[in-house]
Amino acid sequence: MDRRAMLKAGAATLALAGFGGVNAHAAGNASAEDARLAVMFDGIMEQSLDRSPETVTALGFDSANRMGAKALLDDRSLAGWEADKLHNAATLKLLRSVHRDHLTGLNRSNYDSVLFGVELQDTMARTLPYAGGPYVLSQLTGAYQSVPDFLDSQHVIATNTDAEDYLSRLDGFATAIDQETEMARHDVALGVIPPDFVLTKTLIQLKALRDAAPAKANLVQSLARRAHEKALPGEWEARASAIYSAQVQPALDRQVQLIESLLPHAVHTAGVSRLPKGDELYALSLKSYTTSTVPASEIHTIGMDLIAEQTAQIDTLLKKQGLHQGSVGARLRALYADPKQRYPNTDAGKVQLIADLNRMVEKITTMLPQWFGALPKAKLDIRRVPSFTEAGAPGGYYQSGALDGSRPGAYYINLRDTAETPRFVLPTLTFHEGIPGHHLQGSLAQETDLPLIRKTQFFSGYGEGWALYAEQLAVEMGLYHDDPLGLVGQLHDAMFRAVRLVVDSGMHAQGWSRERAITFFADTLGDPETAATTEVERYCVWPGQACSYMLGKREWLRLRAKAKAELGPRFDIRQFHDAGLLAGAMPLTALAARIDDYIAATRAA
Repeated sequence: MDRRAMLKAGAATLALAGFGGVNAHAAGNASAEDARLAVMFDGIMEQSLDRSPETVTALGFDSANRMGAKALLDDRSLAGWEADKLHNAATLKLLRSVHRDHLTGLNRSNYDSVLFGVELQDTMARTLPYAGGPYVLSQLTGAYQSVPDFLDSQHVIATNTDAEDYLSRLDGFATAIDQETEMARHDVALGVIPPDFVLTKTLIQLKALRDAAPAKANLVQSLARRAHEKALPGEWEARASAIYSAQVQPALDRQVQLIESLLPHAVHTAGVSRLPKGDELYALSLKSYTTSTVPASEIHTIGMDLIAEQTAQIDTLLKKQGLHQGSVGARLRALYADPKQRYPNTDAGKVQLIADLNRMVEKITTMLPQWFGALPKAKLDIRRVPSFTEAGAPGGYYQSGALDGSRPGAYYINLRDTAETPRFVLPTLTFHEGIPGHHLQGSLAQETDLPLIRKTQFFSGYGEGWALYAEQLAVEMGLYHDDPLGLVGQLHDAMFRAVRLVVDSGMHAQGWSRERAITFFADTLGDPETAATTEVERYCVWPGQACSYMLGKREWLRLRAKAKAELGPRFDIRQFHDAGLLAGAMPLTALAARIDDYIAATRAA
């Protein structure tokens, strides 16, 4: 999520959640300040939705009272950015008027979580003079990268009005591209130019979108296909093609020209310390993503120590499988290269891969009641990353479903080359992105009695930490009992997150080059250089985000160990998980307080 999106984030309803998801009013424990906070959250919600029509659609709120939003995209202009900062500052002033000590139950956690995000965005707005986080345009940021998938996967087409709204948004896509082109020019004038390798990858994706024949472009075919499926009368393909060729492609061409003009001036330096206020950017990014104050030097040391520990564990497992020769990284690379570990890099092979992932999800779903009290109702879809963004996209990611259940959660897997996703790493990727990882955590947050602003908040330290914890939980659930190489894959992916600590802090705080980072990554993990390159370049444009996984997991494990130690035989893993998950995503400090409340309540019961 970039800084523009984070400034727009937030929403709430009048619901007041109490401990364990019990409504505070229903429990009869609400204070006057609880009621005031509810009204305040409701107002923040309304303003947030008014300012972000894309959020309205993402949440599944394209209802009669908000139909106008479905024809619009978010404002990405410089004026809109300035307005977002002022709006965020006003929201912060309002939140600071709350008397926290007068709040009851979970409302303190709700308040702390909302305040954390708004305060951080205000600090970033006052500290950093540029709009990007750090880059408006990159292989992973920009409307060109996000809007096509948004229109295809989230803009529902069931009626002629929906189709007309799609055309309006397609036209608005051209405006959004031009707005971000100007935003990028603003940042360039301040000395913010992405590294040359980022610009090169961005150009590949921009040109693929720009150069598509209008009639075959995904943006056109998405509307034509779905309108045909619903038997909607109208010349949808022709009208969409006309907008694409007359509006979208020229806007994309202008953006391509900007990126091409920057290449001669771009440097090869990977880290953000070279940027204006680059050190401040990295420190704030670490705080934003990890929701902790662990300094970069300590993060680097934690990563190196974990790599040593995990390397020894993997070495033992590989030797048990008869793999003795070479370093752990070299033996893992041999596993990647083993034809028996690869699905055919064909359409049929990729269909089979996704079918096998669905079977994994079905198996673990039957085991959940032994480990969780509350279970999600939302369905999980497993999909390929769209071809027009797979060149720069990560190996997998999760997209939340609609709050009303009209759109399922989606686990996207990058299948540009099946050699990058061998069989032995697929289970842990699926447990991370799907169940019991992101889908379970995010769906439970959406389905419980929380203010909407809390249902929609995402803190990477909490959420990515949970998903990485979920990978280890799958081991404890016995899912690798007859899959020793899958267990190697689980440890590989845990070490992958330790490598991220080293590489991210190395590039942004210790002056590591892109090439040094790629070599360290590939040699340690045995991953193909193509996959290592994609990951390292991701960290270059999302500084700090890569550190949230392992720091978050360590906190989940620390809190579980604390609860076990203090509760002894009264500890129930299902109650622990419910305590941490049913309160919604939150900063790690708030999670620690939540678990302390759970321990105290269990003792008192």
